[in-house]
Amino acid sequence: MNKNLIALAVAGAFVAPAAMAQTANPVVLYGQVNVTAESVEARGGTTPVSRRTRIEDQSSRLGVRGTEDLGGDLKAFFQLETAFRPDSNNTTFAARNSAIGLQGGWGSVLIGRWDMPWKSATIAIDPWGDITDAGITGTLSDGGNFDRRDQNVAQYWSPNFGGFAFRLAGTANENKNSSATCGTTNCNPRDVGANVTYTNKNLYVFAAYEDHKDQNGGSGSALGQPAATTGVAGSDEKGWAGGGSFVFGPVKLGAQYQEIKKDAIWTNKMKNWMANVVWTLGNNQVIGQYMNSKDGRAKSAAATLPNPEVKSWSIGYKYNFSRRTSFIAQYVDVDNNAGTSLGNFGANRLSIAAGQDPRAFSVGFLHNF
Repeated sequence: MNKNLIALAVAGAFVAPAAMAQTANPVVLYGQVNVTAESVEARGGTTPVSRRTRIEDQSSRLGVRGTEDLGGDLKAFFQLETAFRPDSNNTTFAARNSAIGLQGGWGSVLIGRWDMPWKSATIAIDPWGDITDAGITGTLSDGGNFDRRDQNVAQYWSPNFGGFAFRLAGTANENKNSSATCGTTNCNPRDVGANVTYTNKNLYVFAAYEDHKDQNGGSGSALGQPAATTGVAGSDEKGWAGGGSFVFGPVKLGAQYQEIKKDAIWTNKMKNWMANVVWTLGNNQVIGQYMNSKDGRAKSAAATLPNPEVKSWSIGYKYNFSRRTSFIAQYVDVDNNAGTSLGNFGANRLSIAAGQDPRAFSVGFLHNF
C-alpha cells in the first residue's frame, strides 16, 4: 500500500507542472455541426431541373486553438480547423482557417490559411454567414470568387482603436512562372486585400478591397459566363465593398454594396447589393433577405444575350433553443435573366443553364460546441 502511495506521489510531481501549464496556456477544442434537409429545383429553360431532396452539410467544422504567454505583452497563438461533412465523408483535412502567429498590444500577425479581409467583413452583414441556400455567395461576391480563404497567406490585424480596426493580407507568389514568356499561363498570381471596420454595441460598418493579380480570369465561369472568360492570361480582378448593420430594439437592419471589375474579360463592372432584416422575439428570429447582381458581361458573350442580372429573395426562421443549439428553416427564390445562371445552391451545385430559376426549401439544426 505504501509503495503504491509513493508511486502515485511521484507521478503527481510530474503531472502537476504539465497541468498548470495547460491551465495557464489553454488549448481549446471547439466545433460546429450544421446540417439541413432540402428540397430543390430549377424552373425554366429547355431542360428544367426536377425537384429533388438532399441532405446538405452547412460548413460543419472541428478545430483546436491555443495560446502561450511569452512574457510582457506578447503571446503566441495557433489554430487548426478542419471541415467535416456529417452527411458524407469526403472532406480535406485542415482546409479551414489554420495558422500560427504572434499577438500583442500592437495587433496580431499570422501565416497560414485564413479568410481574406473581404470575406470576413462582407459575411458579417449576411444573417446566414456565407452558408445555406440563402447565403451571400449565391448572388454576391462574384459567386464566391471574392469570398476566399486563401492558402499561403500572411495577415496583419490591428488592435481596436475606439471601435475602429483594420486587416491587411497578401498571399505568397509560390506559383510564379519563371519563363521569359508566360504565354497563356499565369506569370505571377497572388492576392492582396484589406478592410476597415467600425463596431460598437448597435452598429457595424465596413469597407473592403481585394485584388486578384494575374488570375487568368479566376472563377468567372461560376457565374454562368462562357468558359472562355477563364482563358485570358494575366488578367486582374479588383473589387471593393461597403456596408453595415444597425440594431434598434428587436430589429437588426443590414445592407451592403459591391463593385467588381475584370477589364480583360468583362465589358462592364459587376454591381451587387443586398438588404436584410432580422426580427428577434425571445428565442425566435424571423429573417428576410434580398440580393441583386447585375452586369459583369463577358466580352465573349453573344450579342443577343442581355447584360447578366440575377435577383434573389429569401425568408427564414430560426429558433434558438440555447446559445449553442438552433433550428432553422428557409425558403429561397432566385430569378436569373438569360445572361446568367447564379443561385445553384451550395457545394453540391445544381447544374442549371442561363435563365433558369432555382428555388429551395430547407430545414435543419445547428449545434456549436
